Amino acid sequence: MSFFKRLKDRFAPTEEKQEEYPLDTLEEQDYDEQPAPAPAKKNEWTFDFDDDDLMSIEEFEELEAQQIGAKFRQGLEKSRENFQNRLNDLLAHYRTVDEDFFEALEEMLIQADVGFNTVMELVESLRFEAKRQNITETEDLREVIVEKIVEIYEQEDDELQAMNIQDDELTVILMVGVNGVGKTTTIGKLAHRYRQQGKTVMLAAGDTFRAGAIEQLQIWGDRVGVEVVKQSEGSDPAAVMYDAINAAKNKGVDILICDTAGRLQNKANLMNELQKVKKVLSKAVPGAPHEVLLALDATTGQNALVQAKAFKEVTDVTGIVLTKLDGTAKGGIVLAIRNELHIPVKFVGLGEKLDDLQPFDAESYVYGLFADMIENSDVETTQDDDQHAE
Repeated sequence: MSFFKRLKDRFAPTEEKQEEYPLDTLEEQDYDEQPAPAPAKKNEWTFDFDDDDLMSIEEFEELEAQQIGAKFRQGLEKSRENFQNRLNDLLAHYRTVDEDFFEALEEMLIQADVGFNTVMELVESLRFEAKRQNITETEDLREVIVEKIVEIYEQEDDELQAMNIQDDELTVILMVGVNGVGKTTTIGKLAHRYRQQGKTVMLAAGDTFRAGAIEQLQIWGDRVGVEVVKQSEGSDPAAVMYDAINAAKNKGVDILICDTAGRLQNKANLMNELQKVKKVLSKAVPGAPHEVLLALDATTGQNALVQAKAFKEVTDVTGIVLTKLDGTAKGGIVLAIRNELHIPVKFVGLGEKLDDLQPFDAESYVYGLFADMIENSDVETTQDDDQHAE
């Protein structure tokens, strides 16, 4: 099975399933239009169908994959138009696989913020693959380019991709990032996601430095229906964490998400503050924080990469949350972060709705970037399959 066909089978909505279960069946309304949702009970499906309409596990997984595909397709619209149009123009202009084509491809990918080092690795891999498969026409390299992008991302341990959520114990997630990247919004959406999974969630307002930060987190706590532990503005963040840990333990909370200040311009102060916070957390809960998530604004492009490098020097970042990916045409920054910093992107922001914060998956990502190209590959795939059958 070709790579494009596999992605299409996994993510593209089929007409039959669309008629039976439209993809907007489970679409969430905007959080301003509805009250805080009640959490799902543990191990309970949150889908409301009559008994006669109950789906099999296979049907559910198929529908879920199609919904994820639809989210990435919609959220990466700007980047998809940029990637697909540029690649199509490139393939139309250069018909023969030669050095001129590879140089033009390098330039295109760099302009999409894929990152210089990553682009060099990717194009070198394509040169090798073209020689190995004796590919002489650029059109025949189209699918290989997309497949190599997935390989670039998945070249390391996939287990790092999953969140380190503890079973039957308190999980502590520390959120870091500079002001304005969507850190507070990400915390609120994460809290909503875990509540929908039947987990109890608490928030800790550790950004006591920025004016209004505590109030903003409280607004999100009210929206998604979770408790926020806070003190007055200017309080010691470590003291807030101490109170939050005790409250979470006393109430049997599953997940504690901790906000922090984002004063990256003064690395020394930020480092001291984060070390103090982490010391309080680890002393109260062995192994905490279980995740240190760095929120980055995708619309800032290469500046996001600079921020990631700086925070990696300050603290042990375990994963990236790339916000506002729907607002940029340079979605290649995902690859640059993963390949050059060796930090997995764990979540991406694909819109404004509560459920638009999605776990990152390399195949979902390339489907979002090249959906039109993948879905329109029907005729070629069918012809290839018929030839193999003969």
